[in-house]
Order: sequence, then C-alpha cells, then structure tokens
Amino acid sequence: MGSELACGGRSLTIGELLEAHPWPTEYAGARRLEWLWQIDVPLAPAELWPLVSDVSRLNRALGNPEMDFEERSGERWGRARYNGVRHVWREVPWDWVANRWFSFVRIYTKGAMRAFYSVLHLEPAGTSTTRVHQYFGAVPRWAIFVPPLKLSFAQIGRRLRKTLPALAAEHRDRLPPVYVPPPAALTPVGAQRLAAIERDLRGRELDATAIDRLVAYVRDGDELDLHRIQVRERARAWGLDEDALLRVFLHATRAGLLDMAWDVVCPHCRGVRASQDRLAEVPRSGACEVCDVTFGTEAALEITFRVHASLRPIAERLYCSAEPATKPHIQVQRAVPPGADAAVDVDLQPGRYRLRKRGRNTVAGWLEVGAAASEPGPALAWRASAPLGERPAEPHAALTLVNDLPTSQTFIIEAARPIDLALRPGRLFSHPEFRDLFAEEFLGTDVRIEVGQQTILFTDLVGSTAMYATRGDAAAFAAVKRHFTDIFAIIAAHGGALVKTIGDAVMAAFHDPAAAVRAAGAIQHAFTTPDGLRVRISLNTDKCIAVRLATNIDYFGHAVNLAAKLQAVVASGQVALSAETFATPSVQAYLVEQAAALQRVEVPIKGLAAAVIAHVWTVHTR
Repeated sequence: MGSELACGGRSLTIGELLEAHPWPTEYAGARRLEWLWQIDVPLAPAELWPLVSDVSRLNRALGNPEMDFEERSGERWGRARYNGVRHVWREVPWDWVANRWFSFVRIYTKGAMRAFYSVLHLEPAGTSTTRVHQYFGAVPRWAIFVPPLKLSFAQIGRRLRKTLPALAAEHRDRLPPVYVPPPAALTPVGAQRLAAIERDLRGRELDATAIDRLVAYVRDGDELDLHRIQVRERARAWGLDEDALLRVFLHATRAGLLDMAWDVVCPHCRGVRASQDRLAEVPRSGACEVCDVTFGTEAALEITFRVHASLRPIAERLYCSAEPATKPHIQVQRAVPPGADAAVDVDLQPGRYRLRKRGRNTVAGWLEVGAAASEPGPALAWRASAPLGERPAEPHAALTLVNDLPTSQTFIIEAARPIDLALRPGRLFSHPEFRDLFAEEFLGTDVRIEVGQQTILFTDLVGSTAMYATRGDAAAFAAVKRHFTDIFAIIAAHGGALVKTIGDAVMAAFHDPAAAVRAAGAIQHAFTTPDGLRVRISLNTDKCIAVRLATNIDYFGHAVNLAAKLQAVVASGQVALSAETFATPSVQAYLVEQAAALQRVEVPIKGLAAAVIAHVWTVHTR
C-alpha cells in the first residue's frame, strides 16, 4: 500500500503523495481532476493538527456549505448543495495518523462528481513551521461539470492559502478568530429573559466569575460549541474551579438558561448514539451501527448541557464529518485491503494504548509507551489474524499493519485512558446540588449505571433504643430529627450527597475521599456536648453502581456493603476507614494534620476468605 512519506520539508509531487496515500482501487484508473497546494504555516505539526483536523470549522471558514448526515444500514450518508447542485454521497470512514495526515473518500450517488478524495499531509519545515500538502481529487460525473469543478476548487485553494496562516496568527497572537463568525443577536424577548435569569443566579450565592463566563458564552458563543456543552471542558478552558462551575450550570438549568442532556456515547467512536432529557428515559443498552458494536449504557453515559431554546435556538450544524477531531483518543485509524500491508509511523505520548480492529469489541493488543530510548526500537508487525499481545514502544513508534484476512480491515490505535472531560453520573450523583435541585430525576427500573469510584459514608446513632426508653417517643424523635438536620448540613458543606436514611442511620456519597473523611471528623465534633447524642461512622472507597429504588437514585455494590459492615468495629466518637480510603494520599495528609489517634484492625467479613484491614480513628471519647 505504500509507506510513510519522508520529504524533509520539501514540496511533494502528486505522484509522490499518492504513492503513500493511493486512491481506492475501484477509482484508481478513473479519469480525474487533481489539485495539490503546498502552504507553509508558522506552527509545529502538533500545534497545527487540532486546527486543520477540525475540518467542519475549517470548511465553514472557507465558505463551504453546511452538510446534513444520516446513518443507513451502518453507513454514513451526507448531502449538501454546492453552487445550486444537490450532492448526495456515502462517507467512507476516514484514515489518519494524528499530527501527520488524514484522508477521506466520498462516493456520490448525486451531484457533479462520482468520487472525491482528499489528503492533508503535514511535514515539519523547520523548528516551528509546517508545510501543509493539501490534495483534492475528483472524478467528474459528466464532462459538463468539469469547468465548474475547476473553478470551485481553484477558489477553495485561494481561500485555503489565506485561512491557514490566519489560523496560526490566531493561535499565537489571539487575533479575532477566523473560525468563529459573529453571533446572531438575541431577540428582545431572549435578551430580557437572559438578563432576568442572570439576576436570579447572582442572588443564589454562586461564583460570580462563573456566572459572567456562562452568560457571555450563551450570548456570544459559537453555535458549533453551544449545541453540546461539557462543563468540565469549559472549566478547564476558562480556568475556573470545576465544582464551582458545575454548581452554576445546575442552577442555570433550574433557572431555564440551560437544558441538561443524558447522552449515550459509543465507547469506540465517542459519538452520541442517543440523547434523553430525563435520566429515567435512558435505555439499558446502546448500539453504533457505523462502528458495528453494541454496548451497555452502564459506562457509556455522559451529562452535557445546551442553551435553552427560548434564548437561542441552537441546532447541530456540521460542515464536515471531521472524524479525527471528533475522535481525539484515536491516534491511528487505517483501513488496509485484503492481502496488503501499510507502514505507519506515529508519535505517542508516554502511556498505555489499546489496539483493536473496527467492528470488534475485543482487544488485539496493547502498547506500553515509555520514554525515548537511546537506540530506535524494532518495528512492530501487527497482523490482522493474530493478537499482538503486550508490547513496549517508544514515543516514535513504527508499525507495519498486515491484513492477512480475506476482507478489508481497519486497524485502530487509541489511548487506553483518554483525557476524559465528560461529566459522568458518578460525579453528578454525589453532588449535593444535583440531589437538591433535581430530586425528580431517577433511573429507569431496568437500568444499572456504573458511577465509578465513590466514598460511601455511613453514620449510626449510638444508644437510640435507650434514648427512646428514657426520654419518651416525642422528645427522642425531636432529638433524632435535629441530629439528621445537623448531619445533612455537614455532608453538604463538604461536597457530599445524601443518598438515604435507614432508621436513624445516614448514608452519603462523596466524589473526594478526603472530603468524606473531613466530613466524618466534623460530624463527630458536632456530637460532643454533655448528655447529647453520639454517633459512629464508617467509610469505604470503591466502585459502585447506581440503581433506582422507589423514586430515588441509590448505590449498591461491594463499596456500600463493606462501608456498612465496618460499623461493627467502631464505637461512639470513632470513624472506621477502609484500607482503600486510608490509602488515599490526601486522606493520610489530613489525618497527620489532625494528629489522628489511629488503630489498625482486622475485620472478619462473612463470605470473604480473609479478614479486611481497617483503620479506626478515635476523634473523641466524650
């Protein structure tokens, strides 16, 4: 199939480029029109890649028309109108190597072309300059379309020569953005509603800077971004505290500024396969026909936000499918015909990478990328018919993809742990504001959702039976009710979420183990008055699942069971920490700061062969 190019910054010919990136076999001999532009851009390839691989924004900046996409029998189909002519095409899955090149093919059923092929190839041309090689090839449908195709692509070339250097200037000098057009002005009614909601939010003791950023974003943000807003990504982009911004987003949703969406995301392509307005409507399983996989929604759920339609009606707008930009976790995606092979050079950050083939849930191998070695390592051969296993690799990895199967295979190398800026259910369910503001949200009866690692806290009132006997039912009930109020307030103040009460016990969940331990200490200090109530507390940190219990979201799993069983080893004024909670560095730092009196104990648990280790913190003995 050819090999990676090594042009050293010189200009390539069309023949050289197509030797490394050949046309699909069925159109390789067709008469076609071809263009190749070379443009030097003052950015390194890794800096330029995120800009040029987002072809949807690039096409909009170039003045290309909007596209519509739909899926038919596992294939993606697009349509658009160019110069008054309606085009309909089948979008072939893209090939790419991150920071180096991408290519895509479109097979048309209507329009001026029968086939279109694009290759964008990046080569270093100095320490901070990249030579962009942009190739377009078109197979005209009829001869009558040749002159307008030549004119149209010549215009694209001229625009590309202006736009790419402008992108580099924006990236370095923060000039007015080429990619973002001026926003449409809000209607008078929309502007009035936005002002009213802003006043409401400012009266809720929320972060003022976060409110400023969100209101400006809703008013002036790019429509391509506002269709699906990720709060964690915005917190990073704006340099704000993640929890403070999430609070603002939740209150803004209640106030009518935003809508919340529960998105089922394909674990392979990261595309949204279903989106529901309510958690109760989330299906138990999902499917992605384009990736040819089915999956459970347990670990595939993301929570996103969008602007309320009464302020700015925002529809999803696409100017290209732009696969590399929508799948940043995938470093290599390359189709190889049967009986062929392809050489791939890729630059990888240190870490673990998964190897798989498109349409398969099974893993074909792993690459463990370490620091660069003094001597280049051997090239790796990945055969489609056999797993590669565990292999070490250098940041600059050379692989040969060998398709020894009778059908075309798409080889994929992706980060095993991608940078995940999605808001997951576990983070949201353990947030006190969500529990307060969205009490009506609950799971479907047959849905189980993985909420990841949580720290489960149990409190238990000590001596409640004797208290009812000595104080009487009315006085004892009032004391228990006050005890609940105090504990609820402490849990919320430390960022935890109340899950439920069980008799006179409390169950809460925390995203941060150290916050849970601080809350436990604060609860114990709150119950030290003479003749007052006493509590015992236990904590455990582990993965949980969320389920529907009655009309509430409840947690189940080993994490919950162990936290409850650790109650047996503590008395009033004490806190039991599981080994998992105790091992958290921030927890240990807090306990040292508190000069905590700790005792290591072994706890026999029915059903487990060995006792579990716990650490008992005696907060007070009063």
